This record gives sequence, C-alpha cells and structure tokens, in this order.
Amino acid sequence: MAGKIACGVLALLLAGTSNVEAQTVTSRAVPAMSLGAAGYYEVPAANVLVFSNWYDGLFADAKISGVEIIQQGTRIATNGDIRLSSTPGQWDATGRLIDRKVDAATGTITVTLEYPDHNWRYRIRSERRGGAVAVTVILDTPVPAALAGKAGFNLEFLPTAYFHHSYMADGRTGTFPLYPADAMTATPDRNAASGRNEGPGAEPTPIAQGNRFVLAPEDPARRVTISSTAPVQLFDGRNQAQNGWFVLRSLLPAGRTGTVLEWTIQPNSVPGWLRPPVIAHSQLGYTPNARKIATIELDRSDRRALPARLLRIGDDGRMTPVRTPPAKRWGDYLRYSYLQLDFSAVRDPGLYVLEYGPTRTAPFRIAADAYAGAWHPTLDVYFPVAMDHMFVNEGYRVWHGDAHKDDARQAPVDHEHIDLYRQGPTTDTRFKPGEHIPGLAIGGWFDAGDFDIRTQSQYQVVRSLVDTWERWRPTRDTTSVDWTRRRTEMHVPDGTPDLLQQIRHGALQLIAQFDAVGHAIHGIVEPDVAQYTHLGDASTKTDGLIYDPSLKIGEEKNGRSGTPDDRWAFTSKASALNYGSIAALAATSRALAEMDPALSKKALGIATKIWAEEQGHAPDLFSHGNTTGGPLDSERFAAAVELLRTTRDPRYAAAVQSLWPTIEAKFGLHLRDAVAVIPAMPASYRQGMIPAARAYAAATEKGAAANPFGVPITTGGWAGSGTVLGTALNAYLLHKAFPEIMPAEPVFRGIEFLLGHHPGSDISFVSGVGTVSKEVAYGNNRADFSFIAGGVVPGVLVIKPDFPENHEDWPFFWGENEYVIPEGAMWIELAHAAQDLAGAK
Repeated sequence: MAGKIACGVLALLLAGTSNVEAQTVTSRAVPAMSLGAAGYYEVPAANVLVFSNWYDGLFADAKISGVEIIQQGTRIATNGDIRLSSTPGQWDATGRLIDRKVDAATGTITVTLEYPDHNWRYRIRSERRGGAVAVTVILDTPVPAALAGKAGFNLEFLPTAYFHHSYMADGRTGTFPLYPADAMTATPDRNAASGRNEGPGAEPTPIAQGNRFVLAPEDPARRVTISSTAPVQLFDGRNQAQNGWFVLRSLLPAGRTGTVLEWTIQPNSVPGWLRPPVIAHSQLGYTPNARKIATIELDRSDRRALPARLLRIGDDGRMTPVRTPPAKRWGDYLRYSYLQLDFSAVRDPGLYVLEYGPTRTAPFRIAADAYAGAWHPTLDVYFPVAMDHMFVNEGYRVWHGDAHKDDARQAPVDHEHIDLYRQGPTTDTRFKPGEHIPGLAIGGWFDAGDFDIRTQSQYQVVRSLVDTWERWRPTRDTTSVDWTRRRTEMHVPDGTPDLLQQIRHGALQLIAQFDAVGHAIHGIVEPDVAQYTHLGDASTKTDGLIYDPSLKIGEEKNGRSGTPDDRWAFTSKASALNYGSIAALAATSRALAEMDPALSKKALGIATKIWAEEQGHAPDLFSHGNTTGGPLDSERFAAAVELLRTTRDPRYAAAVQSLWPTIEAKFGLHLRDAVAVIPAMPASYRQGMIPAARAYAAATEKGAAANPFGVPITTGGWAGSGTVLGTALNAYLLHKAFPEIMPAEPVFRGIEFLLGHHPGSDISFVSGVGTVSKEVAYGNNRADFSFIAGGVVPGVLVIKPDFPENHEDWPFFWGENEYVIPEGAMWIELAHAAQDLAGAK
C-alpha cells in the first residue's frame, strides 16, 4: 500500500522529519517491488497496476485501463497497452480483454487481449524486477500486415502532473510543454479524435526519443524511469485533441513472435512518505442542531497520534479551540484508514475550521440558514447556460449564441452512432433519411458537457423541477427568458419564477417531438465526432441554416445551406420513451396551469392521447444504450403516476395498482413515484407499501455501515454522485410519508457527501457551492480548465481495486467531472429537502 514504511529503524530515523526531508534521506534506497494481496505492485509511496481496470465500453477510452502508476497519492499514468496510433483518442480502437491471471507465487500478472477485427491476439506479462516492474509484450503470431508500423506499446502520462517539469531521454534534456505546439505530419486520413471534420489528416511528431527516459528527475513525487529494449518516443497528445496526454510509445517489430518488447518501469519510491491527511466535511457547513461528523482519511501507514480539533474563528482572526470528544477510529476502507470526530454538540453559530495535526480545512459555517441558497447557482447559472436553442447572455459575457437553429435531420437507418445513439431498420416517421424534420429547433437543454439533446435526460429534469415546484414553490426570479426572441439574460428578473421558465423550456422540446413525428424520439445529436467534440460557443457548431442537398458545401441560398452540419434526430419508436415523456408532460401541465394555460392544456392533451395509444398496441421495444428510456414497466408506472396526480382519473389509479407487484419487487428504483402517488390512491395502497418501506429503510441503514460516509459509493466507470442524490431523495420522500420507518439522517448524509464529506478529498462536488468546490470540471467550457457554477460532477471514481479519485487539475475525466442536467435538477431538490428538514428540527 502507498506509504508503507520499509523498516522500523528507518521509520524512527524519519519520525521527526518532513516529507521533503524523508525524500532526501531515502533517495538512494530502492526498495524491492512486491505484488500485494490487492493484485497490484507496491513499493513505498508508489503502485503499479496492471489491468486492474478495463475500458467499460461506453466510450472505450476513459483513461482507466492497462498499466497504471499511482505515485505519492496521485494516479499519474494509465492506458499502458498495445494501441494503433501514437496519440489514440476517445473513439480509437482498443484491444479486447480476454483474461487476466495473477500468480502471487511468482509475482507475475499475465493478460491476454485481442483485436478481433484483425484476428490478432497478444499477451502482456509483468513481473517484479528489484524496485521496478518489467512489462513484456509476447506474440504467438506476428503483428498483422495491416497493423505493421501502427501497433505499439503506449503508456500515457497525465499532462498536469508534468507541467513545469523536465525529462531526460538517453541523457538529452527537455521540458514538458505547457501548451502543445509541436510539428505535425500530414496524413491521408483524418484521425476521428482530432475534432476536425474537413481537410487533410495530421499526426503529431515525437518530442524526444531514446531507450531510457527519466520523467521529472527533479521531483520525487513525479519521477519515473523507463528503460526499453526498443526505441521509445515521447508524444504530446494535446496536439491532436485537448484531452490528449503525454504518451511514451515503442512500435512493435514486424514479422516477429515471442517476446518482442520489454519495458522496465520504475516509479520513484520514497520510504517513510505519508499521504497528508484529508479532513472530509461539509464545505457548506451545518445547522446548529445537526449531526456533525468529520471523517479524517489517513495513509494506512500513518501511525501518528495527532490531535483532531475544532477551532472557532473570531472577527480578529484568532482561532479558539472548541471542546469536542476525541476522534475515534472508524476502521479501514479502500486503501485508507479513517478516524471520525463527532462535534454534534457544538451548536453555537459562527465560523469554524477543523484541524488534524498540520492539516487545516477551509472555513465553514454553523448557521440556521446553512442550506439556504445552496441551489441558487444551479438555477441561476447552470441551467440557463445549458439552454439549447437560445442566445444566453450574462453581463459582459455571451455563454453561447442561438444554437442549432437548423435542427434536425432524420438519422440514417440501420446506423449505430456515437454516444449510444442508434437508428433501427426504419425511420418510424414520414421523413426519409437525411431529410429535415421541421419544428425541433426549440427548447431543451444540452445534456452534459456535450451539446446533444438526450430525451431521457430532458424528461427526468422536467419531472424533478416540477417536484421542486410543487413541494416548495420557490419563486426566485433572477433570469429573463424571451422565447420569441430566443434570448436568455442571466441576473435580470422578468417577473416569472425561474423554475417555471426552466420547466417550460424542457417541455417545449418534448412537445415539439410529438408535434414533429408523433412520438418521443431518442434525442438530437451531432452527425460526426468532429462536431461532437466541439468546445466553444454552441452556436458555431453549425451554420444555423437548414441543409439543402442541391447546394454545394459552403453554398448558401434562400436561407438554406449546402453544408451538412445539421444535427441528426434518432427516431425509432420506443414505448419506454413515450411513457417517460408523457409523465413529464402530465407533470408540466400542473406546474404551468397558471403561467401558461395553453401550453399546460396542450401538454396534458398529448399525455392522455399517447397513453391511450400505447394501451391499444403491443409495446415498441426498440432499445439501445441509455438513450431509449428505462425499463418499460418503470416508465409506464411513472406515466400512470403523473397522469393520476394530474387528472385523478380512476383509469390511471387502476394502472398504478396493477403495476404495483412489479414495482414493489424493485422498490428502491421506483420509490419516489410510488410514494408521490399515495395521496391519489386509496388507503390500502399506502398500507400495502409498508413492508417494502421497512425493507428499504433497513437496507439503507445496513448499507450506511459499509463505509465511513454512510452513503452508497459506486465502483463503475461513471462515479456515483447521482446514486447518492437519488438515495438521499428517496430517504426524504420515505421519511415524509413514513417518518416512523425512515429517519431523516440519510438525507443529510447524502447532501454532506456532495458537499465534501467523501473519500479522496474534501472538495464540494457542486461548483460554486461551499467554500472549496469544483473549479475545473467537464462542462462545455472544459478546454478553459474552468467550471459552470451550480453544475454537479459525478464525483469519486474508484479506480479498482481501491483508489478513490477525483481530479481537480484535469477536467477531461468525464467519469469524474462531467456535469449532467439530471444531477443538477436533483441537487435543487436535495438542497430544498435538507433545508426543509433542518427547519423542522
């Protein structure tokens, strides 16, 4: 494990020294590498993972695969594998994992992979070699002719880890560039990762070459030495795309089998190094009567008994210790050990900091209004910025112009597209492939850090915003929205509650889909990778003119254009999408009844009509990825619930009741709908829910004991803020309906997790909320290493088997840092819920 102390004598020698001094004292020693029980290689302060993680298939390259290096608490290298270009991008081909075998006795890991399109398999074998790991590439058949000169072993290094650092290649020196500016070589084919959709292709040229590289020789935290049996070239992947990394690469020789390449990878080991403690806590603070737990995360080799203290900040800057019980050991979780400091008894309002030894937090409040306004940045900034088909202005700044005025063209049939979109064998519309579908250039939000409209996200957000409106009626008005002029002005009130305006904006896109083609569509997405990767003003993605195939590319005539840049609409019928969309429209009809009676009536008319149609035929079961709705019964139940809440029509009550046995079996997934409809159902419905409610509450408390943070922490390729939000909102709804069964505490555990009480760091995962929050995130402005206030990021990504990670220095980790609109809407709900319950206390 990182930070393991090599021997007792050395530990005593270094006990009184700083980490820098420890590094100086021990720099000559090279401890032997070991293969630990967790299945990765270890020396003090460094780990080498060999295919502990694998591409999750969503976008292939998530920068969590192959050979990886964790050094002094930071994962600095990844994607050590055979790749087919010098700087592969997100959609480039990757090998497919066949098996991974760990031999603890010999300290070896052998991984078999293949490129099935080329009928070619290879093995990557690793073994301990002193303080290093030797990685060999073994071929039973030579590199296929089609891959000769392309297949090579790559290892990618995080650019921000090496900014302001140097390297040596066979003794020749260089420094890592802060910004890419290397020569490029023209190629006949464009790399899909380049973000260019016209002109010739180009590939980066190497910065340096040698058989032995030393990265950051001056910095013990970043020093890595690599020796190879073949020449190694250093590339800057950012020349190809902004999310590229520094890449070390050796080409595989043609015509050979057996061991064709060997690299010796030696991260710098620093015996006695200890990862600085992290004091996880809520960056927003606490209400006076709240439970207040700070969790102190420690290197497992940290045996120091340091004081944990709460300090009150005076107006003169003086820090006054506040009496608290001593911190208690919680135990081990993932790769760290944990203490917990309970300062719940401290109720005096004021400013405070927490301290553990030399580690001190940023200030936070104890105040009755601790949660008041926590949702303002999300509604005031994040959602206006996400508005598609609008010009969005904030003071001196234009966030983006009126985007996608040329929406949208019918997607081609039998086509599997990027971002999990797919069109079936027919269009299921009256439009031919490539034909313009009128009426879609209205409403909706950019789904995430990208600019597509994903229908499933749209209706989730609409329903969430309606729930917020109906429970708490927030009338905050800081945004002016003019749909006639297609213009949004931030920080300018217009007399209408902003929440209702956002509900209307989402509903406009859902209604437009039914008007245009008669059913809900999967979404509207860019026609190619070059547009999809666009970073900048969304209005510059297309020319805003409807495509006319009779015109030449670049030609414009009568408001039409010969440039085929219009987004594509994916339209295969899916009953699940219909049900999800009409659930949102039924909810919309309630929320907009006073603000926009005509639209309210239209929304309900569509919802009731489509429901009736769906009952008259077998369901359309087209399904692909995450763009065609949730499970059919789940979406049907949601539609019945919202229609019943709106109309009180007994037909929908009967549908709710008939679906209940299916819903009860997966109660946690449907809890919010099941509970929300209680007032519209007979008393027997609520009574019948009690066993499921009890079982869910018991499971929630049991799950809370699994880690020191008391929330479900997921381990997939997309981190789990959404799961935490959903679990906390479930707890709120169940607590309100069954306070004798579900306590309120899980709600606060959830919001505190989002606000900094989580593994790996103490940063708030809601940009602009809390003293220290996400300031480098995967929004559509990520190329600027910036953020959008109010956006919620996925959060803690567990790099298997045991490394919790969230980078604040590199925005392009979409699994950790990408804003998505459903989480934004859920955050608005959760912030209201916490304030509600805090007020109740």
